Amino acid sequence: MARRPTIHDVANVAGVSTATVDRVLNGRQKVREETAKRVFGAAQKIGYHGVGLIAQRMRADLPYIRYGVVLHKRHQDFYVNFRQELERAVLTLTGVRAELKLRFSPSQNPADFTAEMEALAQEVDVLAATAITDNAISEKVEELQARGIPCFAILNDFAPGLRQSYLGLNNLKAGRIAASIIAMTVPKSGKLAVFVGGYRWYGHALRETGFRSYLREKAHHLQTLETLVNLETRQLTYETTLDMVHRHPDLRGIYCAGGGMEGAIAAMRELRKPGEVALVVSELTTESRKALTDGYVTLVIATPLAALCRDLFELMTKAVLEGMLNTAGQHFLQPDLYLPESL
Repeated sequence: MARRPTIHDVANVAGVSTATVDRVLNGRQKVREETAKRVFGAAQKIGYHGVGLIAQRMRADLPYIRYGVVLHKRHQDFYVNFRQELERAVLTLTGVRAELKLRFSPSQNPADFTAEMEALAQEVDVLAATAITDNAISEKVEELQARGIPCFAILNDFAPGLRQSYLGLNNLKAGRIAASIIAMTVPKSGKLAVFVGGYRWYGHALRETGFRSYLREKAHHLQTLETLVNLETRQLTYETTLDMVHRHPDLRGIYCAGGGMEGAIAAMRELRKPGEVALVVSELTTESRKALTDGYVTLVIATPLAALCRDLFELMTKAVLEGMLNTAGQHFLQPDLYLPESL
């Protein structure tokens, strides 16, 4: 059986004395950062059992920040991926000792969001959320900021002018991208449908606006039907799409500006051949990827989650360490665009 590495082995590999390794391990005396890094690298290299303790000692003097994030739809693919990216990103933070606390709103009700935000506010130094746009949310954000807890909006700008920053896509631009792809894909005249999650999602309203504005400018052969609200649910989207296809035989395209795309994909699989209706959806998941491959989805407009999480923690850290930001801003990310041939 292989011998377990010892403190002497760490010292030999690092090129320092055993006393120096002991000081790093136990924090008895200050050790130069460069030396501590050498000891840590040596411990990692030989598989020394105390490597985790060395890492802790090296970070003992760093500021400790508790990051809070409120998401919703705990079990939806996109938010499962979002959670994983947040957890990965917090592990890569340097210069701070970080702790991530996550909560999920059980519904889109503003009371549920504010309850989760308040619960987290008791435990964190800075907060971000995917909340809806509502006066109750804005009031909660204003209250939390007054208590010294910076708040950030992600994906949907829930409190413009009050939160520290919005991070996500330029939703107006996302809507125009969706319309441009459908217009290029559909040469014949006909009707288009657009789904939004609800009227309280400001980001969805911007996407719809961008979608309609592009079509008015550059695709006069296409008529957009009255906007459909699907509450971001699969079943409602599915039933509405079935009904719409039967009522409008000349339906040429559908844009799902928010969640619920799975219902539209299921309806297309039942009633139309691949490519007969141009379908643009938001976010790349297992189901939207499969629909792209099968030809039922024309384009996926996705949020670059890894970049969003990295930038979010950077801005949240600055807000805590450097004080509340002077002005509320918008931090737009370039969307990831997926076509069938790009997978």
